[in-house]
Amino acid sequence: MRLRIPGSLRNRWTRAVALVAVLAVLVVGVGAGGWLYLRSLDSKVTRVDAFRDIPAEQRPVPDEALNFLVVGTDQAEQPGGPQRSDNIILVHVPHSQDRAHLISIPRDTWVNVPTVRPEEQRRSAKINAAYAWGGAPLLVQTVEEFTGVRIDHVVIVDFAGFGRIIDTLGGVEVAVDAPFTSFAAGGAVLPPGTHRMNSAVALEYARERHQFADGDFSRIRHQQAIFVAVLQEVTRKGILAEPARLDGFLRNLAGAVQVDDDLSIADTAWRLRRIRADRVTTVTSPSAGVGMIGDQSVILPDRAAAAGLYQAVKNDEVDHWLAENPS
Repeated sequence: MRLRIPGSLRNRWTRAVALVAVLAVLVVGVGAGGWLYLRSLDSKVTRVDAFRDIPAEQRPVPDEALNFLVVGTDQAEQPGGPQRSDNIILVHVPHSQDRAHLISIPRDTWVNVPTVRPEEQRRSAKINAAYAWGGAPLLVQTVEEFTGVRIDHVVIVDFAGFGRIIDTLGGVEVAVDAPFTSFAAGGAVLPPGTHRMNSAVALEYARERHQFADGDFSRIRHQQAIFVAVLQEVTRKGILAEPARLDGFLRNLAGAVQVDDDLSIADTAWRLRRIRADRVTTVTSPSAGVGMIGDQSVILPDRAAAAGLYQAVKNDEVDHWLAENPS
């Protein structure tokens, strides 16, 4: 079975798609045996208590949909410092479970961060500060308050962990959109085009922002390109059909993610098995542009437009919202 990624999606896929698509393709491609194998991986994935101490009365009401909070982290960006979330994505799977909507919340979005203790004052900050201050539970609280959407499961993706996956694949073919000087490649300049990258060059490319005019926006695009390249390499080499290579790939994948205590990878992959690439849509949480608050450059949310989007999520009407709000 071949996984085809339409050109219109290639530069917009995210870490969530990399995780969900690989699991879903495995189940469809190798059937019940693959499902049983995935069950064995459940015990090898690191677990986090993502909903610890969140007051039940403060959480949105659950519904029939399935909502994941996917958090991308990159420890190399902050060596020795507090861990912040590099990417924050709300993945909404409607009750039909045949499609997925990926809603990116820019990490610099200015929001209210709930207090951890009653004596603390409410505070506003960039949304990724919530993860640094209180880990997954505080980020869940912050996203739920900002969106009004209940989070069912949390997936934390270690971007550096994907380096091991790239090494397992023997490198990946990455589309470069602007000249890039790679110090990991001895100072070589990579012109626009497709380049074979090992893990060191690929991760350097994914982290770099200062060489590009639009900084963090370039970094987001390049991170997405790396994950698409991994998916394409997995498909091209037929790893899903080769048990020995598949085992190493999935074990590295398992080592790159953490999930909440209640998330079963096998059951989730089975539930999402009908989601194809052409049934994945992406959207960015509406913003009112960039502004300064104190000495911080932040992204100001468009509260009215965001409220409409997240109400559509709660009503399972995201496709309708997208039709009325074309990008």
